[in-house]
Amino acid sequence: MRLQYLNLLLVILLLGSCGPFSKLEKSTNWEELYNGANKYYQEGEYNKAIILYDKVLPVIRGSEKAELADYNYANCHFKTKRYIEAAGYFNNFYRTYNRSPLAEEALFMHAYSLYLDAPDYNLDQQSSREAVAAIQQFVTRFPGSASYERAIEMLQDLERRFEEKAYQEASMYYRLKDGLYPGDFYRACIINFQNFAKDYPESKYNEELAYKLVEVSSGYAENSIFNKKEERLNDAIKFASNFYRRYPESKFTAQVKNIETETRQELESHLKRKKELAERAAEAEKANATAEVAQVNKIDN
Repeated sequence: MRLQYLNLLLVILLLGSCGPFSKLEKSTNWEELYNGANKYYQEGEYNKAIILYDKVLPVIRGSEKAELADYNYANCHFKTKRYIEAAGYFNNFYRTYNRSPLAEEALFMHAYSLYLDAPDYNLDQQSSREAVAAIQQFVTRFPGSASYERAIEMLQDLERRFEEKAYQEASMYYRLKDGLYPGDFYRACIINFQNFAKDYPESKYNEELAYKLVEVSSGYAENSIFNKKEERLNDAIKFASNFYRRYPESKFTAQVKNIETETRQELESHLKRKKELAERAAEAEKANATAEVAQVNKIDN
């Protein structure tokens, strides 16, 4: 039974090797190859069409037949989900045939291919930035296109991915509290939270990060050296005031108020300590001056 199965499989393979596509693939008649490539393209046999276009495109380059073949070749790669290759071929088509009736669609498909290849937010976003540049090129070049709204939706989706990645990176520093030297941890959080709010002023995450900014800035101040403490405590209080102004109905208000209260108490204690040290320094300076005068008088006598 197994031998019969192998024999049947061999017969099928041999018949396949003698089929129409196999014969066409071996042809040296470029017109026959061109027509065959278009035929397989129309039938949705994109992998076969690619093989035939690969053979015929170098021959017909520069002819009137090349334009459609180049577009179909790019679209074959798109249809088989080879998005990076498709993006490159669509871009080459647009640059070569920018006056073609297909130029607008090719530029959109260049951007769309890059968009489909863009990774989720948690991965490197370099290809996403390339997709953004391609989409911006399309909407600038063809603002009246029927694909304009779709392009804007793609752009907004990529911006949301950038925002999500930035939020996750900012949150990562917050989670690394136990793994970093305290000063490095606090500085990293403060810088990232502020940069996020600057880059994404309308983000839904800004309220949460504004609360965390109050928290980490207060911790940063409390763990600072004496000469830096007053300035950083005042910064934390300022961040709290900004929070109340921007989010008067926030679910984090109670936590912020508790942090602000503790920060103000810490500032009061610090100022009291600073005053005591200043008084002691003044007394010591006065005592030293008195001792110096006494020493001079003793020498004069």
